[in-house]
Amino acid sequence: MTDYKKYHEEEQPYQEEQFRPEVVKEAIFVGSEALAKAPKIYGVPTGIEGLDDLFFIVEVENGKIVKKNLGGIPAYSVFNITGVSDTGKSLMVEQFAVKQASEGHRVAFITVETPANFVAASLKLRAAAMGLEFEKFEDNIVLIDAASNTKIRENLPDLLATLAYAIKTYKIKFTVIDSVTGLFENKESIARGIVRRIFNFLKKWYQTALLVSQKRSGHEELTAEAAGGYAVGHIVDGTMVLAKEIIDTTYKAKLYKKEVGDLVRLFRIDGCRMSGHDTKTHFMEITETGLVRILDPISKE
Repeated sequence: MTDYKKYHEEEQPYQEEQFRPEVVKEAIFVGSEALAKAPKIYGVPTGIEGLDDLFFIVEVENGKIVKKNLGGIPAYSVFNITGVSDTGKSLMVEQFAVKQASEGHRVAFITVETPANFVAASLKLRAAAMGLEFEKFEDNIVLIDAASNTKIRENLPDLLATLAYAIKTYKIKFTVIDSVTGLFENKESIARGIVRRIFNFLKKWYQTALLVSQKRSGHEELTAEAAGGYAVGHIVDGTMVLAKEIIDTTYKAKLYKKEVGDLVRLFRIDGCRMSGHDTKTHFMEITETGLVRILDPISKE
């Protein structure tokens, strides 16, 4: 018998013992046990005009099914906001952060693309456009600067440890990451693993969160796909898709009731696991003061 063959025959029992499947009993719950751990779902106002009325829950009252408006995104949900550049993604999450901070809640804002001081200035502008005095609640927004700090931008465990520290220290309930795609630049093959770890972390800490993800220019405008493929959309609780389209044909002009040459902005909710939602494609606008507004749905009539 060769030394190589003898070595592997001797090692085989050890390897089988090492990789023997193990029953993980603590991962098993009956329905009532899981429900006892589930938080009550309610609506979280977003500060984005026209968006909060697009989510609802269904309850049974007196034997009848009743649809109830949530008045915001579901609490504890993790949403992906995707679109190509200049579609209003960052404006939306800034409005959300300002809204929550102005109501006395602490918000973690992880900035991956732009240094924290520039993001703070943008948040102040967003607050002014919303008619709010930023100085009254500015410290309710806790900025984590991954844009300027390579260590936390390129090392996910360090980023999550930093976020956990901020959540515990400042009693944070809401988290924004702008953008999550900046955390897996040049390594999209492991994007799904990165997004899943972030998603599971946010769920563990009972965060209501918005993750901005960038579309490549080659992607269809109204799909939920983003850089990293469908990794983000398949893992999170729901996706909001933002798009812009130039009216360059008479068909589009008739469809959108616009003139040839106009720019149309569009918005759609692409699924939500935690509540019901409007499924129509809506017109959207960015106001002169830099606020996103969700408008009426597109009608072909």
